[in-house]
Amino acid sequence: MGFPKPLLPYRGTTFLGHLLAELQGVVSPLVVVLGAHAERVRASVAIPQAVVNENYAAGQLSSLQTGLRALPAGVDAALVALVDHPCIDRALVSQLVSTWRESRPPVLIPTYRDRRGHPMIFSRELFQELFDASLDEGARVVVRKHNVLHVPVDCEGILQDLDDPEAYAQVTGLTVPPGGSF
Repeated sequence: MGFPKPLLPYRGTTFLGHLLAELQGVVSPLVVVLGAHAERVRASVAIPQAVVNENYAAGQLSSLQTGLRALPAGVDAALVALVDHPCIDRALVSQLVSTWRESRPPVLIPTYRDRRGHPMIFSRELFQELFDASLDEGARVVVRKHNVLHVPVDCEGILQDLDDPEAYAQVTGLTVPPGGSF
C-alpha cells in the first residue's frame, strides 16, 4: 500500500479508528495486534489494549496467534477483524456476536451473496489448533476441519478487502499519495 494501513483515512478517521469505534462496547476485551509501524500507529490512534507481533512478516496467522495469547483465560471466543476490511459497522458486529452466543459454533463466518467475508469468530476450543497451525497455511486449515456457521448478512463490506491502492480508491474515492503521507 505504501502507507500503514491502520492509518489510512476512512470515514473521518482511520481504518483502525473506525474499527475500534465499531467494536468498542460490543467486543470485550478488545485487543489490537500491531505489526509494521507499531509505534507510529500507537502514537496516532488511541488503542485500549495493544500487543505487537514482532513476527508480522510471517503473515496473518502469526498476528492472530499474538492476539489470542493476549486474551484473558476466561474468554469464550475471539472475533477477528482485519484492519484492511474496515467497511463494517456496529450493527453487523452485534449481529455476529449475538448469533455466536446463541449457537456457539466452532467458527462463525459472515456471508454476503454466498461469499465468505470478515470479521470471523473462533471459539476458544479452536485456539490451540490455531496456535499449532502452520504459518504458511494460515487459519484456513483449522476452519476447514470444523463445522462453520455461515451467517448471511446484508453488509457487502464484509467482502471489501482494501489491500491495494486501487481497492482503496474504489471504496473511498481517495488515493494513497506517493511517499506515504497524508
